[in-house]
Amino acid sequence: MSTDTGHSGIVHWRRSVWNGARSEPVLVTLRPDGLQVRDRSLGTVLQADPRAVTGRLTRFGTLVLTVGARHYAFVGRGASLSPAPSAEQQRALEDTGHGAPGPVTAGGAVDQLLNGGAAALMRDWYARLAAAGARLS
Repeated sequence: MSTDTGHSGIVHWRRSVWNGARSEPVLVTLRPDGLQVRDRSLGTVLQADPRAVTGRLTRFGTLVLTVGARHYAFVGRGASLSPAPSAEQQRALEDTGHGAPGPVTAGGAVDQLLNGGAAALMRDWYARLAAAGARLS
């Protein structure tokens, strides 16, 4: 288990694998005691011990997590039609005191230019989850 006190950030949950426009911002919080994902109204989408999470990072930067029988696909930024993060999510992110507005690791030039660093953001989450004990491939 990581000795880190926690990390929070806003990413986008792709509710449909086929329709990227059906993504919504979610607040992801990783603490030593668990992983929590909350929607725009701060309702819990996912809550689990990181060691119970399996997943992978696709070549396009989608972090696909599996908890039990449920699959969740997260991306670093939403589609042009995706809603913006809610004021509640922004306040909750500020209240955690350990959030980051963007990726900690720098992305490549193509990722920065075409994707706003979204793939780098998801690689950062991948590394943080792996350090917390998630079984990622």
